[in-house]
Amino acid sequence: MREDLNALAVFVAVAEARGFRSAGAHLGVSASAVSQTLRKLEAQLGVVLLQRTSRSVRLTAAGDQLYAAVRPALAEVRTAVAALGEMGDEPRGTLRLHASGAVESELRGPLLAGFLAAHPHVDLDVTVSDARVDIVAAGYDAGVQLGEVIDRDMIAVPVSGDVRLIAVASPAYLARRGRPSHPRDLADHDIINWHATGDEAPYRWEFTEGGRDFAVSVRSRVLTTDTALMLGLARAGAGIAMLWEGLVRDDIARGDLVAVLEEFSTPFSGFYLYYPQRRQASAALRALIEHLRSSRRPSASRRADARRVGSPNDSRTT
Repeated sequence: MREDLNALAVFVAVAEARGFRSAGAHLGVSASAVSQTLRKLEAQLGVVLLQRTSRSVRLTAAGDQLYAAVRPALAEVRTAVAALGEMGDEPRGTLRLHASGAVESELRGPLLAGFLAAHPHVDLDVTVSDARVDIVAAGYDAGVQLGEVIDRDMIAVPVSGDVRLIAVASPAYLARRGRPSHPRDLADHDIINWHATGDEAPYRWEFTEGGRDFAVSVRSRVLTTDTALMLGLARAGAGIAMLWEGLVRDDIARGDLVAVLEEFSTPFSGFYLYYPQRRQASAALRALIEHLRSSRRPSASRRADARRVGSPNDSRTT
Protein backbone atom coordinates (compact mmCIF):
# COMPACT_ATOMS: atom_id res chain seq x y z
CA MET A 1 0.00 0.00 0.00
CA ARG A 2 2.85 2.38 0.84
CA GLU A 3 4.43 1.73 -2.56
CA ASP A 4 1.09 2.49 -4.26
CA LEU A 5 0.80 5.84 -2.46
CA ASN A 6 4.39 6.75 -3.30
CA ALA A 7 3.81 5.90 -6.97
CA LEU A 8 0.68 8.04 -7.09
CA ALA A 9 2.54 10.93 -5.49
CA VAL A 10 5.27 10.56 -8.13
CA PHE A 11 2.63 10.46 -10.87
CA VAL A 12 1.04 13.70 -9.61
CA ALA A 13 4.46 15.38 -9.47
CA VAL A 14 5.18 14.39 -13.08
CA ALA A 15 1.72 15.51 -14.22
CA GLU A 16 2.28 18.95 -12.71
CA ALA A 17 5.92 19.35 -13.73
CA ARG A 18 5.33 17.92 -17.24
CA GLY A 19 8.71 16.23 -17.07
CA PHE A 20 10.67 13.54 -15.23
CA ARG A 21 13.70 15.68 -14.48
CA SER A 22 11.81 18.58 -12.89
CA ALA A 23 9.53 16.18 -11.00
CA GLY A 24 12.57 14.32 -9.72
CA ALA A 25 14.18 17.57 -8.59
CA HIS A 26 11.01 18.41 -6.68
CA LEU A 27 10.88 14.97 -5.07
CA GLY A 28 14.60 14.71 -4.42
CA VAL A 29 15.16 11.64 -6.64
CA SER A 30 16.67 11.02 -10.06
CA ALA A 31 14.74 11.30 -13.31
CA SER A 32 15.39 7.62 -14.02
CA ALA A 33 13.89 6.66 -10.66
CA VAL A 34 10.79 8.70 -11.51
CA SER A 35 10.50 7.04 -14.92
CA GLN A 36 10.88 3.56 -13.42
CA THR A 37 8.20 4.25 -10.80
CA LEU A 38 5.77 5.45 -13.45
CA ARG A 39 6.37 2.42 -15.67
CA LYS A 40 5.66 0.11 -12.74
CA LEU A 41 2.47 2.02 -11.96
CA GLU A 42 1.31 1.80 -15.58
CA ALA A 43 2.05 -1.92 -15.62
CA GLN A 44 0.13 -2.40 -12.39
CA LEU A 45 -2.90 -0.46 -13.67
CA GLY A 46 -2.75 -1.90 -17.18
CA VAL A 47 -3.05 1.52 -18.86
CA VAL A 48 -0.72 4.13 -20.33
CA LEU A 49 -0.79 7.27 -18.20
CA LEU A 50 1.79 9.39 -20.00
CA GLN A 51 2.76 10.11 -23.58
CA ARG A 52 6.55 10.51 -23.58
CA THR A 53 8.57 12.56 -26.03
CA SER A 54 12.22 13.57 -26.01
CA ARG A 55 11.31 16.98 -24.56
CA SER A 56 8.24 16.52 -22.38
CA VAL A 57 5.48 14.24 -21.18
CA ARG A 58 1.72 14.62 -21.59
CA LEU A 59 -1.15 12.94 -19.82
CA THR A 60 -3.25 10.45 -21.75
CA ALA A 61 -7.02 10.33 -21.27
CA ALA A 62 -6.47 7.72 -18.55
CA GLY A 63 -3.80 9.92 -17.00
CA ASP A 64 -6.13 12.92 -16.96
CA GLN A 65 -8.80 10.86 -15.25
CA LEU A 66 -6.40 9.51 -12.61
CA TYR A 67 -4.87 12.94 -11.97
CA ALA A 68 -8.29 14.55 -11.46
CA ALA A 69 -9.17 11.90 -8.87
CA VAL A 70 -5.84 11.57 -7.08
CA ARG A 71 -4.65 15.20 -6.83
CA PRO A 72 -7.38 16.41 -4.41
CA ALA A 73 -7.10 13.22 -2.35
CA LEU A 74 -3.35 13.63 -1.92
CA ALA A 75 -3.88 17.26 -0.95
CA GLU A 76 -6.31 16.16 1.76
CA VAL A 77 -3.84 13.57 3.04
CA ARG A 78 -1.07 16.17 3.19
CA THR A 79 -3.38 18.57 5.01
CA ALA A 80 -4.25 15.90 7.56
CA VAL A 81 -0.59 15.01 8.12
CA ALA A 82 0.33 18.68 8.41
CA ALA A 83 -2.46 19.19 10.95
CA LEU A 84 -0.96 16.46 13.14
CA GLY A 85 2.40 18.17 12.98
CA GLU A 86 0.79 21.46 13.98
CA MET A 87 -0.51 20.18 17.30
CA GLY A 88 2.47 21.77 19.04
CA ASP A 89 2.70 25.38 20.17
CA GLU A 90 4.09 26.86 16.94
CA PRO A 91 2.43 26.87 13.49
CA ARG A 92 4.68 25.01 11.10
CA GLY A 93 4.77 23.47 7.66
CA THR A 94 4.42 24.81 4.11
CA LEU A 95 1.55 27.12 3.26
CA ARG A 96 0.65 26.97 -0.45
CA LEU A 97 -1.02 30.08 -1.85
CA HIS A 98 -2.31 30.96 -5.32
CA ALA A 99 -2.36 34.73 -5.90
CA SER A 100 -3.50 36.75 -8.88
CA GLY A 101 -0.85 38.88 -10.53
CA ALA A 102 -2.70 42.03 -9.51
CA VAL A 103 -2.15 41.40 -5.80
CA GLU A 104 1.58 40.73 -6.10
CA SER A 105 2.41 44.35 -5.24
CA GLU A 106 0.46 43.99 -1.98
CA LEU A 107 2.30 40.80 -1.01
CA ARG A 108 5.88 41.59 -1.94
CA GLY A 109 6.35 44.29 0.73
CA PRO A 110 6.29 44.00 4.52
CA LEU A 111 3.02 42.03 4.62
CA LEU A 112 4.42 38.56 3.94
CA ALA A 113 7.89 39.44 5.20
CA GLY A 114 6.39 40.34 8.57
CA PHE A 115 4.46 37.07 8.65
CA LEU A 116 7.60 35.04 7.95
CA ALA A 117 9.51 36.89 10.65
CA ALA A 118 6.76 36.20 13.18
CA HIS A 119 6.45 32.51 12.26
CA PRO A 120 9.91 31.03 11.62
CA HIS A 121 8.59 27.46 11.27
CA VAL A 122 6.20 28.29 8.40
CA ASP A 123 7.37 28.19 4.78
CA LEU A 124 5.49 29.83 1.90
CA ASP A 125 4.96 28.40 -1.59
CA VAL A 126 3.28 31.21 -3.56
CA THR A 127 2.16 30.79 -7.18
CA VAL A 128 1.41 34.11 -8.89
CA SER A 129 -0.82 33.65 -11.92
CA ASP A 130 -3.97 35.12 -13.45
CA ALA A 131 -5.13 31.74 -14.70
CA ARG A 132 -8.42 30.61 -13.18
CA VAL A 133 -7.65 27.86 -10.68
CA ASP A 134 -9.72 25.60 -8.46
CA ILE A 135 -7.58 25.97 -5.34
CA VAL A 136 -9.06 22.82 -3.78
CA ALA A 137 -8.39 20.58 -6.77
CA ALA A 138 -4.94 22.12 -7.26
CA GLY A 139 -3.96 21.50 -3.64
CA TYR A 140 -3.59 25.10 -2.48
CA ASP A 141 -4.32 26.05 1.13
CA ALA A 142 -5.77 29.40 0.08
CA GLY A 143 -5.94 31.92 -2.73
CA VAL A 144 -5.68 35.70 -2.95
CA GLN A 145 -7.97 37.41 -5.43
CA LEU A 146 -10.31 40.34 -6.01
CA GLY A 147 -13.36 39.96 -3.81
CA GLU A 148 -15.80 40.36 -6.68
CA VAL A 149 -14.63 37.19 -8.44
CA ILE A 150 -14.38 34.85 -5.43
CA ASP A 151 -16.98 32.08 -5.32
CA ARG A 152 -19.63 32.53 -2.65
CA ASP A 153 -18.91 29.16 -1.05
CA MET A 154 -15.49 30.41 0.08
CA ILE A 155 -14.53 32.09 3.33
CA ALA A 156 -12.82 35.40 2.54
CA VAL A 157 -10.64 37.67 4.67
CA PRO A 158 -9.64 41.21 3.58
CA VAL A 159 -6.04 41.67 2.48
CA SER A 160 -6.28 45.26 1.24
CA GLY A 161 -8.62 48.20 1.32
CA ASP A 162 -10.42 49.48 -1.77
CA VAL A 163 -8.39 49.48 -4.98
CA ARG A 164 -8.56 51.37 -8.25
CA LEU A 165 -7.52 50.88 -11.85
CA ILE A 166 -6.32 54.01 -13.60
CA ALA A 167 -5.27 54.82 -17.15
CA VAL A 168 -1.70 56.08 -17.47
CA ALA A 169 0.64 57.20 -20.22
CA SER A 170 4.07 58.81 -20.44
CA PRO A 171 4.39 62.59 -20.82
CA ALA A 172 6.08 62.00 -24.19
CA TYR A 173 3.14 59.96 -25.49
CA LEU A 174 0.60 62.57 -24.36
CA ALA A 175 2.64 65.37 -25.92
CA ARG A 176 2.66 63.43 -29.19
CA ARG A 177 -0.93 62.15 -29.27
CA GLY A 178 -2.88 64.43 -26.95
CA ARG A 179 -4.65 63.74 -23.67
CA PRO A 180 -8.06 62.01 -23.74
CA SER A 181 -10.78 63.95 -21.92
CA HIS A 182 -13.43 61.20 -21.99
CA PRO A 183 -13.26 57.38 -22.26
CA ARG A 184 -14.74 57.57 -25.76
CA ASP A 185 -11.56 59.38 -26.85
CA LEU A 186 -9.60 56.16 -26.29
CA ALA A 187 -10.67 54.99 -29.74
CA ASP A 188 -8.12 57.45 -31.14
CA HIS A 189 -5.23 56.19 -29.01
CA ASP A 190 -2.75 53.32 -28.89
CA ILE A 191 -3.92 50.99 -26.13
CA ILE A 192 -1.72 48.62 -24.14
CA ASN A 193 -4.21 46.05 -22.89
CA TRP A 194 -4.34 42.91 -20.75
CA HIS A 195 -6.02 39.52 -20.69
CA ALA A 196 -5.78 36.81 -18.03
CA THR A 197 -4.62 34.07 -20.41
CA GLY A 198 -3.92 33.82 -24.12
CA ASP A 199 -7.30 32.16 -24.63
CA GLU A 200 -9.38 34.82 -22.89
CA ALA A 201 -10.86 38.01 -24.33
CA PRO A 202 -9.10 41.35 -23.78
CA TYR A 203 -10.09 43.34 -20.71
CA ARG A 204 -12.92 45.81 -21.34
CA TRP A 205 -11.98 49.06 -19.65
CA GLU A 206 -14.49 50.03 -16.96
CA PHE A 207 -15.40 53.57 -15.95
CA THR A 208 -18.04 55.47 -13.95
CA GLU A 209 -19.84 58.64 -15.00
CA GLY A 210 -22.68 60.30 -13.12
CA GLY A 211 -23.01 57.28 -10.82
CA ARG A 212 -23.39 54.92 -13.78
CA ASP A 213 -20.83 52.20 -14.53
CA PHE A 214 -19.98 51.46 -18.13
CA ALA A 215 -17.34 49.53 -20.07
CA VAL A 216 -15.41 50.53 -23.16
CA SER A 217 -14.13 48.05 -25.73
CA VAL A 218 -10.73 49.39 -26.76
CA ARG A 219 -8.65 48.33 -29.74
CA SER A 220 -5.47 46.79 -28.37
CA ARG A 221 -2.29 47.93 -30.07
CA VAL A 222 -0.52 45.63 -27.60
CA LEU A 223 -2.23 42.73 -25.81
CA THR A 224 -0.42 40.79 -23.11
CA THR A 225 -0.88 38.71 -19.97
CA ASP A 226 2.03 40.48 -18.25
CA THR A 227 1.39 43.70 -16.32
CA ALA A 228 5.14 44.29 -16.00
CA LEU A 229 5.36 44.46 -19.80
CA MET A 230 2.39 46.85 -19.87
CA LEU A 231 4.08 49.10 -17.35
CA GLY A 232 7.39 49.09 -19.22
CA LEU A 233 5.74 49.93 -22.54
CA ALA A 234 3.70 52.74 -20.98
CA ARG A 235 6.86 54.22 -19.47
CA ALA A 236 8.52 54.00 -22.89
CA GLY A 237 5.69 55.97 -24.53
CA ALA A 238 4.07 53.12 -26.50
CA GLY A 239 0.52 54.00 -25.48
CA ILE A 240 -2.06 54.21 -22.70
CA ALA A 241 -2.32 51.35 -20.20
CA MET A 242 -4.89 50.59 -17.51
CA LEU A 243 -3.00 49.51 -14.39
CA TRP A 244 -3.45 49.18 -10.64
CA GLU A 245 -3.00 52.51 -8.91
CA GLY A 246 -0.67 50.99 -6.33
CA LEU A 247 1.59 49.70 -9.09
CA VAL A 248 2.04 53.09 -10.79
CA ARG A 249 1.88 55.43 -7.78
CA ASP A 250 5.65 55.95 -7.64
CA ASP A 251 5.87 56.45 -11.42
CA ILE A 252 3.23 59.17 -11.23
CA ALA A 253 4.99 60.85 -8.30
CA ARG A 254 8.27 60.90 -10.25
CA GLY A 255 6.57 62.22 -13.37
CA ASP A 256 7.44 59.14 -15.44
CA LEU A 257 3.72 58.49 -15.99
CA VAL A 258 0.65 60.70 -16.01
CA ALA A 259 -2.80 59.56 -14.89
CA VAL A 260 -5.60 60.31 -17.36
CA LEU A 261 -9.39 60.04 -17.06
CA GLU A 262 -9.07 59.88 -13.26
CA GLU A 263 -12.49 61.44 -12.75
CA PHE A 264 -14.00 58.36 -14.44
CA SER A 265 -12.07 55.82 -12.33
CA THR A 266 -13.67 54.98 -8.99
CA PRO A 267 -12.40 52.65 -6.23
CA PHE A 268 -13.94 49.21 -5.70
CA SER A 269 -13.64 46.37 -3.21
CA GLY A 270 -10.08 45.08 -3.02
CA PHE A 271 -8.24 41.81 -2.47
CA TYR A 272 -9.11 38.94 -0.15
CA LEU A 273 -7.50 35.78 1.09
CA TYR A 274 -9.99 32.96 0.53
CA TYR A 275 -10.27 29.26 1.31
CA PRO A 276 -13.02 26.62 1.31
CA GLN A 277 -15.33 26.71 4.29
CA ARG A 278 -15.66 22.93 4.26
CA ARG A 279 -11.94 22.50 4.99
CA GLN A 280 -10.48 23.09 8.45
CA ALA A 281 -7.90 25.84 8.24
CA SER A 282 -4.43 24.69 9.24
CA ALA A 283 -2.56 26.36 12.08
CA ALA A 284 -0.28 28.06 9.53
CA LEU A 285 -3.27 29.43 7.61
CA ARG A 286 -4.94 30.60 10.82
CA ALA A 287 -1.72 32.38 11.73
CA LEU A 288 -1.66 34.13 8.34
CA ILE A 289 -5.29 35.19 8.76
CA GLU A 290 -4.51 36.67 12.17
CA HIS A 291 -1.47 38.44 10.73
CA LEU A 292 -3.57 39.97 7.95
CA ARG A 293 -6.09 41.26 10.46
CA SER A 294 -3.48 42.77 12.76
CA SER A 295 -1.56 44.34 9.85
CA ARG A 296 -4.50 46.30 8.49
CA ARG A 297 -5.23 49.65 10.05
CA PRO A 298 -8.86 49.80 11.22
CA SER A 299 -11.21 52.09 9.32
CA ALA A 300 -14.93 52.35 8.78
CA SER A 301 -14.69 51.10 5.19
CA ARG A 302 -12.60 48.11 6.19
CA ARG A 303 -14.96 47.20 9.01
CA ALA A 304 -17.76 47.34 6.46
CA ASP A 305 -15.76 45.06 4.17
CA ALA A 306 -15.23 42.55 6.97
CA ARG A 307 -18.97 42.47 7.72
CA ARG A 308 -19.82 42.06 4.04
CA VAL A 309 -17.29 39.35 3.32
CA GLY A 310 -17.22 37.46 6.60
CA SER A 311 -14.59 36.11 8.96
CA PRO A 312 -13.03 32.64 9.05
CA ASN A 313 -15.76 31.69 11.51
CA ASP A 314 -18.55 32.81 9.19
CA SER A 315 -20.19 30.91 6.37
CA ARG A 316 -20.70 34.20 4.51
CA THR A 317 -18.41 34.96 1.55
CA THR A 318 -17.90 37.47 -1.23
